[in-house]
Amino acid sequence: MRVLPWLLLAAGLVLDLATPPDLTGAALFAAAPMIAAPFCGRRGTALAGAGAVAAVLIAERYHDIPSTGEAVSELFTVFTVAVLALFTHRILRRSGERLASARVIAETAQRAVLPTPADRIGGLQVAARYEAAQADAFIGGDLFAVQDTPYGVRLVVGDVRGKGLEAVEAVAVVIGAFREAAEQETTLEAVAGRLERALAREGARRSGLDAVEGFTTAVLAEVPRGAATVRLVNRGHPEPLMLYADGVLDALVPADPALPLGMAELGVWPDRAQTYPFPAGATLLFYTDGLSEARSVEPPGVFYDPYERLRGRIFAGPDGVLQALVDDVRRHTGGGASDDMALLAVGRPGVGQPERRRTMPVVP
Repeated sequence: MRVLPWLLLAAGLVLDLATPPDLTGAALFAAAPMIAAPFCGRRGTALAGAGAVAAVLIAERYHDIPSTGEAVSELFTVFTVAVLALFTHRILRRSGERLASARVIAETAQRAVLPTPADRIGGLQVAARYEAAQADAFIGGDLFAVQDTPYGVRLVVGDVRGKGLEAVEAVAVVIGAFREAAEQETTLEAVAGRLERALAREGARRSGLDAVEGFTTAVLAEVPRGAATVRLVNRGHPEPLMLYADGVLDALVPADPALPLGMAELGVWPDRAQTYPFPAGATLLFYTDGLSEARSVEPPGVFYDPYERLRGRIFAGPDGVLQALVDDVRRHTGGGASDDMALLAVGRPGVGQPERRRTMPVVP
Protein backbone atom coordinates (compact mmCIF):
# COMPACT_ATOMS: atom_id res chain seq x y z
CA MET A 1 0.00 0.00 0.00
CA ARG A 2 2.92 2.36 0.56
CA VAL A 3 4.11 1.75 -3.02
CA LEU A 4 0.64 2.04 -4.58
CA PRO A 5 0.51 5.90 -4.66
CA TRP A 6 3.73 6.02 -6.70
CA LEU A 7 2.46 3.30 -9.03
CA LEU A 8 -0.72 5.35 -9.58
CA LEU A 9 1.32 8.46 -10.37
CA ALA A 10 3.48 6.52 -12.82
CA ALA A 11 0.46 4.86 -14.47
CA GLY A 12 -1.38 8.19 -14.72
CA LEU A 13 1.63 9.90 -16.23
CA VAL A 14 2.16 7.14 -18.83
CA LEU A 15 -1.56 7.26 -19.68
CA ASP A 16 -1.50 11.03 -20.02
CA LEU A 17 1.65 11.16 -22.16
CA ALA A 18 0.73 8.22 -24.41
CA THR A 19 -2.80 9.34 -25.25
CA PRO A 20 -4.39 12.39 -26.84
CA PRO A 21 -4.76 15.51 -24.66
CA ASP A 22 -8.49 14.96 -24.10
CA LEU A 23 -7.77 11.68 -22.24
CA THR A 24 -6.21 12.59 -18.90
CA GLY A 25 -4.82 10.69 -15.92
CA ALA A 26 -6.06 13.27 -13.40
CA ALA A 27 -8.18 10.69 -11.57
CA LEU A 28 -5.10 8.57 -10.87
CA PHE A 29 -3.15 11.66 -9.83
CA ALA A 30 -5.86 12.64 -7.33
CA ALA A 31 -6.13 9.10 -5.94
CA ALA A 32 -2.40 8.87 -5.12
CA PRO A 33 -2.26 11.30 -2.13
CA MET A 34 -5.56 10.01 -0.69
CA ILE A 35 -4.22 6.46 -0.68
CA ALA A 36 -0.95 7.68 0.82
CA ALA A 37 -2.76 9.41 3.73
CA PRO A 38 -3.46 6.31 5.87
CA PHE A 39 -0.31 4.39 4.95
CA CYS A 40 2.64 6.65 4.17
CA GLY A 41 2.90 9.12 7.04
CA ARG A 42 2.82 12.91 6.81
CA ARG A 43 5.97 13.22 4.73
CA GLY A 44 4.92 10.47 2.32
CA THR A 45 1.47 12.04 1.91
CA ALA A 46 2.99 15.45 1.20
CA LEU A 47 5.38 13.96 -1.35
CA ALA A 48 2.54 12.09 -3.06
CA GLY A 49 0.49 15.32 -3.22
CA ALA A 50 3.43 17.25 -4.63
CA GLY A 51 4.07 14.46 -7.12
CA ALA A 52 0.44 14.55 -8.25
CA VAL A 53 0.56 18.32 -8.88
CA ALA A 54 3.89 17.96 -10.68
CA ALA A 55 2.48 15.16 -12.85
CA VAL A 56 -0.39 17.41 -13.98
CA LEU A 57 2.05 20.20 -14.85
CA ILE A 58 4.32 17.77 -16.75
CA ALA A 59 1.39 16.41 -18.76
CA GLU A 60 0.12 19.88 -19.62
CA ARG A 61 3.61 21.03 -20.67
CA TYR A 62 4.12 17.86 -22.75
CA HIS A 63 0.87 18.37 -24.68
CA ASP A 64 1.48 22.14 -24.80
CA ILE A 65 -1.95 22.77 -23.33
CA PRO A 66 -2.68 26.46 -22.87
CA SER A 67 -3.65 27.73 -19.42
CA THR A 68 -7.35 27.60 -20.14
CA GLY A 69 -10.12 27.29 -17.58
CA GLU A 70 -10.27 23.51 -17.99
CA ALA A 71 -6.50 23.05 -17.45
CA VAL A 72 -6.48 25.34 -14.41
CA SER A 73 -9.52 23.54 -13.01
CA GLU A 74 -7.80 20.17 -13.36
CA LEU A 75 -4.67 21.44 -11.63
CA PHE A 76 -6.71 23.07 -8.86
CA THR A 77 -8.68 19.84 -8.30
CA VAL A 78 -5.55 17.73 -7.86
CA PHE A 79 -4.00 20.39 -5.58
CA THR A 80 -7.17 20.48 -3.44
CA VAL A 81 -7.21 16.71 -3.10
CA ALA A 82 -3.54 16.78 -2.07
CA VAL A 83 -4.30 19.31 0.69
CA LEU A 84 -7.32 17.28 1.85
CA ALA A 85 -5.10 14.19 1.96
CA LEU A 86 -2.82 15.96 4.47
CA PHE A 87 -5.83 16.83 6.66
CA THR A 88 -7.07 13.26 6.35
CA HIS A 89 -3.70 11.94 7.45
CA ARG A 90 -3.76 14.23 10.49
CA ILE A 91 -7.24 13.06 11.49
CA LEU A 92 -6.30 9.42 11.03
CA ARG A 93 -3.15 9.87 13.10
CA ARG A 94 -5.12 11.41 15.96
CA SER A 95 -7.72 8.65 15.75
CA GLY A 96 -4.97 6.05 15.84
CA GLU A 97 -3.48 7.66 18.93
CA ARG A 98 -6.88 7.63 20.65
CA LEU A 99 -7.42 4.00 19.66
CA ALA A 100 -4.00 3.03 20.99
CA SER A 101 -4.81 4.81 24.25
CA ALA A 102 -8.16 3.02 24.46
CA ARG A 103 -6.45 -0.33 23.90
CA VAL A 104 -3.98 0.37 26.69
CA ILE A 105 -6.88 1.26 28.99
CA ALA A 106 -8.75 -1.91 27.97
CA GLU A 107 -5.69 -4.09 28.59
CA THR A 108 -5.16 -2.46 31.98
CA ALA A 109 -8.82 -3.00 32.90
CA GLN A 110 -8.60 -6.64 31.88
CA ARG A 111 -5.51 -7.20 34.00
CA ALA A 112 -7.24 -5.51 36.94
CA VAL A 113 -10.62 -7.26 36.62
CA LEU A 114 -9.54 -10.56 35.10
CA PRO A 115 -5.85 -11.13 35.81
CA THR A 116 -4.15 -14.16 34.31
CA PRO A 117 -3.50 -16.71 37.07
CA ALA A 118 0.03 -17.81 37.92
CA ASP A 119 1.35 -20.96 36.26
CA ARG A 120 1.46 -22.76 39.63
CA ILE A 121 -0.95 -22.20 42.51
CA GLY A 122 -1.02 -24.38 45.61
CA GLY A 123 1.03 -27.10 43.93
CA LEU A 124 -1.31 -27.27 40.91
CA GLN A 125 -0.50 -26.38 37.30
CA VAL A 126 -2.80 -23.64 35.99
CA ALA A 127 -3.43 -22.27 32.49
CA ALA A 128 -6.08 -19.78 31.38
CA ARG A 129 -7.18 -18.23 28.09
CA TYR A 130 -9.71 -15.55 27.20
CA GLU A 131 -10.61 -15.58 23.50
CA ALA A 132 -12.76 -12.61 22.48
CA ALA A 133 -15.13 -13.12 19.55
CA GLN A 134 -14.78 -9.48 18.43
CA ALA A 135 -11.43 -8.35 17.09
CA ASP A 136 -9.54 -5.97 19.41
CA ALA A 137 -11.97 -6.70 22.26
CA PHE A 138 -10.32 -7.65 25.53
CA ILE A 139 -12.99 -8.48 28.09
CA GLY A 140 -16.69 -9.26 28.15
CA GLY A 141 -19.02 -11.30 30.32
CA ASP A 142 -16.88 -14.43 30.78
CA LEU A 143 -14.81 -14.75 33.93
CA PHE A 144 -12.37 -16.95 35.82
CA ALA A 145 -10.34 -16.67 39.00
CA VAL A 146 -8.05 -19.01 40.95
CA GLN A 147 -7.01 -18.45 44.56
CA ASP A 148 -4.91 -20.32 47.10
CA THR A 149 -6.83 -20.24 50.40
CA PRO A 150 -6.58 -21.83 53.86
CA TYR A 151 -9.07 -24.43 52.61
CA GLY A 152 -7.16 -25.37 49.47
CA VAL A 153 -7.12 -23.98 45.94
CA ARG A 154 -10.48 -22.51 45.06
CA LEU A 155 -11.60 -21.29 41.67
CA VAL A 156 -14.60 -19.97 39.80
CA VAL A 157 -15.47 -19.95 36.10
CA GLY A 158 -18.61 -18.16 34.97
CA ASP A 159 -20.53 -16.37 32.25
CA VAL A 160 -22.56 -13.22 32.87
CA ARG A 161 -25.70 -12.73 30.80
CA GLY A 162 -25.36 -9.87 28.36
CA LYS A 163 -22.54 -7.88 26.82
CA GLY A 164 -20.87 -4.52 27.13
CA LEU A 165 -19.96 -2.45 30.14
CA GLU A 166 -22.79 -3.79 32.32
CA ALA A 167 -21.51 -7.33 31.85
CA VAL A 168 -18.01 -6.17 32.75
CA GLU A 169 -19.40 -4.55 35.91
CA ALA A 170 -21.08 -7.83 36.87
CA VAL A 171 -17.80 -9.68 36.23
CA ALA A 172 -16.03 -7.30 38.62
CA VAL A 173 -18.73 -7.92 41.25
CA VAL A 174 -18.46 -11.71 40.97
CA ILE A 175 -14.66 -11.75 40.98
CA GLY A 176 -14.48 -9.35 43.93
CA ALA A 177 -17.04 -11.32 45.95
CA PHE A 178 -15.31 -14.60 45.15
CA ARG A 179 -11.86 -13.44 46.23
CA GLU A 180 -13.21 -12.24 49.57
CA ALA A 181 -15.48 -15.23 50.21
CA ALA A 182 -12.87 -17.79 49.17
CA GLU A 183 -10.61 -16.63 51.98
CA GLN A 184 -13.31 -16.36 54.64
CA GLU A 185 -15.93 -19.05 54.08
CA THR A 186 -15.22 -22.56 55.36
CA THR A 187 -17.32 -24.36 52.73
CA LEU A 188 -17.73 -24.06 48.97
CA GLU A 189 -21.50 -23.87 49.45
CA ALA A 190 -21.04 -20.75 51.58
CA VAL A 191 -18.87 -19.19 48.86
CA ALA A 192 -21.69 -19.74 46.35
CA GLY A 193 -24.09 -18.10 48.79
CA ARG A 194 -21.88 -15.03 49.03
CA LEU A 195 -21.79 -14.72 45.24
CA GLU A 196 -25.58 -15.01 45.13
CA ARG A 197 -25.99 -12.17 47.63
CA ALA A 198 -23.42 -9.99 45.85
CA LEU A 199 -25.29 -10.34 42.55
CA ALA A 200 -28.60 -9.64 44.29
CA ARG A 201 -27.20 -6.35 45.60
CA GLU A 202 -25.88 -5.51 42.14
CA GLY A 203 -29.25 -6.31 40.57
CA ALA A 204 -31.10 -4.15 43.10
CA ARG A 205 -29.21 -1.03 42.04
CA ARG A 206 -29.87 -1.62 38.34
CA SER A 207 -33.00 -0.64 36.48
CA GLY A 208 -34.81 -2.06 33.49
CA LEU A 209 -34.26 -5.47 31.94
CA ASP A 210 -30.98 -6.25 33.74
CA ALA A 211 -32.64 -5.84 37.13
CA VAL A 212 -35.17 -8.52 36.19
CA GLU A 213 -33.25 -10.95 34.00
CA GLY A 214 -29.65 -10.60 35.10
CA PHE A 215 -27.97 -13.88 35.99
CA THR A 216 -24.60 -15.59 35.91
CA THR A 217 -23.86 -19.23 35.23
CA ALA A 218 -20.91 -20.40 37.30
CA VAL A 219 -19.05 -23.43 38.55
CA LEU A 220 -17.01 -23.25 41.74
CA ALA A 221 -14.29 -25.74 42.60
CA GLU A 222 -12.13 -26.56 45.59
CA VAL A 223 -9.03 -28.75 45.60
CA PRO A 224 -8.14 -29.50 49.25
CA ARG A 225 -4.50 -29.77 50.20
CA GLY A 226 -3.17 -33.31 50.34
CA ALA A 227 -6.32 -34.84 48.85
CA ALA A 228 -6.58 -36.27 45.33
CA THR A 229 -10.13 -34.94 44.97
CA VAL A 230 -11.99 -31.87 43.76
CA ARG A 231 -15.27 -30.50 45.11
CA LEU A 232 -17.67 -28.75 42.72
CA VAL A 233 -20.75 -26.55 43.01
CA ASN A 234 -22.33 -26.05 39.60
CA ARG A 235 -24.86 -23.26 39.12
CA GLY A 236 -26.20 -23.82 35.63
CA HIS A 237 -22.80 -23.82 33.93
CA PRO A 238 -21.40 -26.29 31.33
CA GLU A 239 -19.99 -29.26 33.21
CA PRO A 240 -16.19 -29.41 33.62
CA LEU A 241 -14.22 -32.18 31.95
CA MET A 242 -11.66 -34.41 33.67
CA LEU A 243 -8.86 -35.49 31.31
CA TYR A 244 -6.88 -38.41 32.71
CA ALA A 245 -3.27 -39.21 31.93
CA ASP A 246 -4.21 -42.19 29.73
CA GLY A 247 -6.53 -40.16 27.45
CA VAL A 248 -9.81 -41.18 29.08
CA LEU A 249 -12.19 -38.30 29.68
CA ASP A 250 -15.09 -37.83 32.12
CA ALA A 251 -17.76 -35.11 32.17
CA LEU A 252 -18.41 -34.06 35.77
CA VAL A 253 -22.18 -33.76 35.52
CA PRO A 254 -23.90 -32.54 38.70
CA ALA A 255 -26.37 -34.96 40.26
CA ASP A 256 -28.86 -32.16 40.99
CA PRO A 257 -29.04 -29.38 38.38
CA ALA A 258 -29.20 -25.90 39.92
CA LEU A 259 -30.25 -22.46 38.74
CA PRO A 260 -27.62 -19.88 37.79
CA LEU A 261 -26.56 -17.25 40.28
CA GLY A 262 -28.88 -14.25 40.48
CA MET A 263 -32.13 -16.20 39.98
CA ALA A 264 -33.07 -16.76 43.62
CA GLU A 265 -36.50 -15.19 43.05
CA LEU A 266 -37.48 -18.27 41.03
CA GLY A 267 -36.70 -20.65 43.89
CA VAL A 268 -34.12 -21.39 46.53
CA TRP A 269 -32.44 -24.76 46.90
CA PRO A 270 -29.45 -25.42 49.14
CA ASP A 271 -26.15 -25.84 47.33
CA ARG A 272 -24.58 -29.28 47.69
CA ALA A 273 -20.96 -29.68 46.66
CA GLN A 274 -20.04 -32.96 45.01
CA THR A 275 -16.64 -34.58 45.33
CA TYR A 276 -14.84 -36.23 42.41
CA PRO A 277 -11.46 -38.00 42.15
CA PHE A 278 -8.63 -35.80 40.89
CA PRO A 279 -5.64 -38.19 40.53
CA ALA A 280 -2.07 -37.28 39.70
CA GLY A 281 -1.49 -36.62 36.02
CA ALA A 282 -5.10 -35.55 35.40
CA THR A 283 -6.21 -32.16 34.07
CA LEU A 284 -9.49 -30.48 34.98
CA LEU A 285 -10.93 -28.32 32.21
CA PHE A 286 -13.45 -25.51 32.77
CA TYR A 287 -14.97 -23.51 29.92
CA THR A 288 -17.81 -21.17 29.04
CA ASP A 289 -20.51 -21.74 26.44
CA GLY A 290 -18.51 -19.83 23.85
CA LEU A 291 -16.67 -23.13 23.39
CA SER A 292 -19.61 -25.54 23.32
CA GLU A 293 -21.74 -23.21 21.16
CA ALA A 294 -19.08 -22.48 18.55
CA ARG A 295 -20.60 -23.37 15.17
CA SER A 296 -18.82 -24.98 12.27
CA VAL A 297 -18.45 -23.52 8.80
CA GLU A 298 -18.52 -26.82 6.91
CA PRO A 299 -20.90 -28.51 7.48
CA PRO A 300 -22.62 -25.30 8.58
CA GLY A 301 -24.09 -24.80 12.04
CA VAL A 302 -22.68 -27.83 13.90
CA PHE A 303 -21.90 -27.10 17.56
CA TYR A 304 -18.41 -27.79 18.86
CA ASP A 305 -18.38 -30.79 21.24
CA PRO A 306 -15.34 -30.59 23.53
CA TYR A 307 -16.05 -34.05 24.96
CA GLU A 308 -15.83 -35.75 21.57
CA ARG A 309 -12.92 -33.59 20.40
CA LEU A 310 -10.75 -34.26 23.46
CA ARG A 311 -11.62 -37.87 24.22
CA GLY A 312 -8.73 -40.25 23.67
CA ARG A 313 -6.11 -37.52 23.31
CA ILE A 314 -3.09 -37.01 25.57
CA PHE A 315 -1.71 -33.53 26.23
CA ALA A 316 1.44 -32.14 27.78
CA GLY A 317 -0.20 -30.38 30.71
CA PRO A 318 -2.86 -27.65 30.99
CA ASP A 319 -1.18 -25.31 28.48
CA GLY A 320 -1.20 -28.07 25.88
CA VAL A 321 -4.91 -28.70 26.44
CA LEU A 322 -5.86 -25.04 25.98
CA GLN A 323 -3.64 -24.49 22.95
CA ALA A 324 -5.10 -27.58 21.27
CA LEU A 325 -8.63 -26.37 22.05
CA VAL A 326 -8.06 -22.86 20.71
CA ASP A 327 -6.51 -24.17 17.49
CA ASP A 328 -9.27 -26.76 17.03
CA VAL A 329 -12.05 -24.22 17.58
CA ARG A 330 -10.51 -21.89 15.00
CA ARG A 331 -10.47 -24.70 12.47
CA HIS A 332 -14.04 -25.67 13.41
CA THR A 333 -15.41 -22.14 13.03
CA GLY A 334 -13.16 -21.01 10.20
CA GLY A 335 -11.67 -18.40 12.52
CA GLY A 336 -14.98 -16.60 13.18
CA ALA A 337 -16.32 -17.32 16.67
CA SER A 338 -19.67 -15.71 17.58
CA ASP A 339 -19.17 -15.52 21.35
CA ASP A 340 -16.38 -14.93 23.83
CA MET A 341 -14.69 -18.01 25.24
CA ALA A 342 -13.02 -18.39 28.64
CA LEU A 343 -10.91 -21.48 29.29
CA LEU A 344 -9.28 -22.62 32.52
CA ALA A 345 -7.28 -25.83 32.94
CA VAL A 346 -5.93 -27.11 36.26
CA GLY A 347 -3.53 -30.05 36.34
CA ARG A 348 -2.30 -32.17 39.22
CA PRO A 349 1.39 -32.97 38.63
CA GLY A 350 2.59 -36.55 38.86
CA VAL A 351 2.21 -39.91 37.16
CA GLY A 352 -1.37 -40.84 36.31
CA GLN A 353 -3.10 -43.72 38.05
CA PRO A 354 -5.93 -44.88 35.76
CA GLU A 355 -7.14 -47.53 38.21
CA ARG A 356 -8.36 -44.80 40.57
CA ARG A 357 -10.56 -43.20 37.91
CA ARG A 358 -14.29 -43.07 38.59
CA THR A 359 -17.07 -41.45 36.59
CA MET A 360 -19.42 -41.08 39.59
CA PRO A 361 -18.91 -38.53 42.34
CA VAL A 362 -17.39 -39.64 45.60
CA VAL A 363 -19.86 -39.68 48.48
CA PRO A 364 -18.61 -37.22 51.14
